[in-house]
Amino acid sequence: MGCTATDVIGALQAGAAAVSAHRDELIQLDRVIGDADHGENMDRGFRAVVSKLDTAVPETPGAVLKQVATTLISTVGGASGPLYGTAFLRAAAAVGDAPELDGPAVAAALQAGLDGVVARGKAVAGDKTMVDALIPAVDAAKAAAADGAGPARVLEVAAQAAHSGAQATEPLVARKGRASYLGERSAGHVDPGARSTALLLSAFVESRSV
Repeated sequence: MGCTATDVIGALQAGAAAVSAHRDELIQLDRVIGDADHGENMDRGFRAVVSKLDTAVPETPGAVLKQVATTLISTVGGASGPLYGTAFLRAAAAVGDAPELDGPAVAAALQAGLDGVVARGKAVAGDKTMVDALIPAVDAAKAAAADGAGPARVLEVAAQAAHSGAQATEPLVARKGRASYLGERSAGHVDPGARSTALLLSAFVESRSV
């Protein structure tokens, strides 16, 4: 069964709820190695996404993703808005006007999102950023899709890999963003962007068996 626009909206609503529930955790993670605004910014952005989707419902998954992108870019401060906005915008372009997304389409959307984040933020694996969660997520998603998995399984393995990737940022020394100013002191803390990436992907999975 393919993933429709309604499914994507449900996933995003679940994502917004997860961000809200973990807002204080994300603030605390960012307080020790950043500006302490990641949780607040993400919560504000995804609240705006849900509000927008309540008033205007796009007809295709790609249109939903594009609306999310423009909303995040206009409402989320700091680095998160442009990075997440670019990720969703690239994902929207990757899926085009398809009425439903199958497993390979979901994997392609994740790959496009990762490419957008890398292009925008210039981060690579090991820099202690959201890229460290996205790279393993994309690799797992593509492998599952190649084996014939549907959207639900593709997202499930992506979320699992993202959580592992986010946790693996803890011992790293940051090489990008505000955290990089701390040098060795940035080690010992999970990157907040990697953590929010993993939270969102898990919420997308749990919203329903897409």
